[in-house]
Amino acid sequence: MKKQTKKLIFIFLLLSIGGYAQVKSGPMLGYSEMREVLLWIQTTKSEKVKFGYWEKETPANKFYTDEVSTNKDNAFVAKSIANQVLPGKKYQYEVWISGKLMKFSYPLEFQTQTLWQYRTDPPAFKFAVGSCTYTNEERFDRPGAPYGKSPQIFEKIYDQKPNFMVWGGDNIYLREADWNTKTGVYHRYSEFRKVKELQPLWANVHHYAIWDDHDYGNNDADRSFWMKNTTLQAFKDFWGNPNYIFENEAITGTFMWEDCQFFLMDDRWFKAPNDIFDENKDYYGEKQLNWLIDALKSSSAPFKFVVTGGQIINEAKVFENMATYPGERKKLLDKIAEQKISGVIFISGDRHHTNLQKLDRDNNYSLYDLTISPMTSSAGKPVEEEYKFKTIIEGTEVNNLQTFGIMEISGKRTDRELKINVFDAQGNKKWDYIIKAKDLRAK
Repeated sequence: MKKQTKKLIFIFLLLSIGGYAQVKSGPMLGYSEMREVLLWIQTTKSEKVKFGYWEKETPANKFYTDEVSTNKDNAFVAKSIANQVLPGKKYQYEVWISGKLMKFSYPLEFQTQTLWQYRTDPPAFKFAVGSCTYTNEERFDRPGAPYGKSPQIFEKIYDQKPNFMVWGGDNIYLREADWNTKTGVYHRYSEFRKVKELQPLWANVHHYAIWDDHDYGNNDADRSFWMKNTTLQAFKDFWGNPNYIFENEAITGTFMWEDCQFFLMDDRWFKAPNDIFDENKDYYGEKQLNWLIDALKSSSAPFKFVVTGGQIINEAKVFENMATYPGERKKLLDKIAEQKISGVIFISGDRHHTNLQKLDRDNNYSLYDLTISPMTSSAGKPVEEEYKFKTIIEGTEVNNLQTFGIMEISGKRTDRELKINVFDAQGNKKWDYIIKAKDLRAK
């Protein structure tokens, strides 16, 4: 009887992570557009993968993605495009691996974006944001107390039912055993991706990402990092961003969600070493910075979210804030003012604490920078020098705690509103703050 019970438990565990032990992690949702959605999964060995999907309202009318084969070279990852979708619909989906239908203990659903232009006001939506995720693996971790904290936070993010999530960098922590080889890099991504508490979030919320030093390379890694082509390919294999602006370099990209635009920035690929003595040294690098300024100027979005690893608004020249690269920071802020670019909001991570900073500007709207960090890494607080500049908004500090953000966009097309909500790892709200698009109009 005891053997039978153990066997049943073993079978249940297999089913709960994807059935038949053929799924290592996922499925995961990548980008969502009006006519396409990216679907992702990782198998345990070489398999043939396809996805079936159907509108929730018409389940009899089923579509299938093209079948693809997974292989060892990219850690048995499969990406498929659901391209028989229509705007503004909710779909259910299923996973077929080598002819077998996989079973999961949670729902599998995705959505397409709405065709609202020239028809209605844009829909309300909400997205999750966070950074700094450390997945413990004792044999490769540094000795002492575990650096990674409970992954329960991902269940709390899922409970919020965001439309999508933006990962703000340091989404994995490459370690000494990892960053010198492709084997190590892909192992670290695979360990992170298979975390049990993440699986329902992967499967039902669309995901976009940037990287920072720990998922790009070693600590404070810059343009000289010798394995960056390998980590770039791993990033592209494990995430589902819709585009990459520069061919074969950097993770820079952009996407729209309804009427808002997101600019996914790379603060590593072109970045000069921290210790170079040059006021005008590269942070984003000239061509990436020029692209950002042009893209912001051409955007008509009421909120233009610039997602980046390091803090932009913070004027303290500490750690890897952009203030330590003063020439590029001045150019960026000057161009936003000169080109009369409205609606810019920065979202940053890296610092292992959370706050909202506000930079007042003469005869123009104030610039905001939401730092939201960490999710499962160990938490800390700002250093004393950062309080001298008085850019941190009173009541928005969360120190020494794991946090995530839920950003809610609502209102009519000409009067959009952003509500920032910050939660701790137990799902308790710590603070909220409202910013109106009309208050971010350039003068």
